[in-house]
Amino acid sequence: MKINVSNIKKAVKYLNNNECVGIPTETVYGLAANAYSDKATKRIFKLKGRPVDNPLIVHYFNIKDLERDCETNTLFYKLYNSLCPGPITFILKLKNKSKISKNVTNNKKTLGVRFPNHRVARILLKSLKYPLAAPSANISKGISPVTKDDVYDEFGEKIKFILEGGRSKVGVESTIISLVKKPHILRLGGLDISILNKKLKINLKTKLHAKSNINSPGRGRIHYSPGIPIRLNAVKIKKDEAFILIKKKKENNKNYFYLSKTNNLMESAKNLYKTLRKIKKLGYKKIAVQRIPNQNFGLVVNDRLFRASRK
Repeated sequence: MKINVSNIKKAVKYLNNNECVGIPTETVYGLAANAYSDKATKRIFKLKGRPVDNPLIVHYFNIKDLERDCETNTLFYKLYNSLCPGPITFILKLKNKSKISKNVTNNKKTLGVRFPNHRVARILLKSLKYPLAAPSANISKGISPVTKDDVYDEFGEKIKFILEGGRSKVGVESTIISLVKKPHILRLGGLDISILNKKLKINLKTKLHAKSNINSPGRGRIHYSPGIPIRLNAVKIKKDEAFILIKKKKENNKNYFYLSKTNNLMESAKNLYKTLRKIKKLGYKKIAVQRIPNQNFGLVVNDRLFRASRK
């Protein structure tokens, strides 16, 4: 897509004034603000209705910028050099002299960081003198946005500016890996953990559900919800249900919504939020979901649907 330099300059102006801006990334759209500013980061939590104990991910342009705030290690460089920029977030130790707002970390000594692989986001980050705290640009616990219009649906005129960047190519949030002490996965996402296992030559353990002392986003009990009941592992639909399937059926039914035409799990993950948002806009009151294979990107889809279906 053609880059609109004028719009990027507008975003910079708003961000420099401690405003929040909707920005595109390859995973989902983010609600961005100056990560060094208490005033700006506080606005993120207020706009989203986000619990203050749920930390934010901070987006950087490059390692040089990151090294001002975080301690790095061999495993980090190994993964960064082969996978970044991309849909992966690292939990690292904060340096004592870091300028990161305590709002971002909930006063903890660790920080989630990533390097987005979206041309618009990277040009924006390069234009700034600070990194961006940028959780998904949605009301807390709701469906993450994958287009500029989705962000507007969430906030309307409550945010000053939304930067256009087309539809997010990955369509789900980044995979989160903690590199503090023994490495482990804190959130499944846009990077298949089999790639991380191969890079690190270990089988990473997953710790997906926070019991206390949350140090990573995306681990809440209820999350990614369209705000209507979801019934998992359905075989048939009940009256007035929308039915989400991952493989195209021969029969035509207006209540059927397909994540993929060919049972492609990566495509299913990419289309999940778009499909949930479409179903809600159409006015359905219930959703049934076909059993999703619990492997590869099916793990990501199932994780999101499980959290979205909880009461």
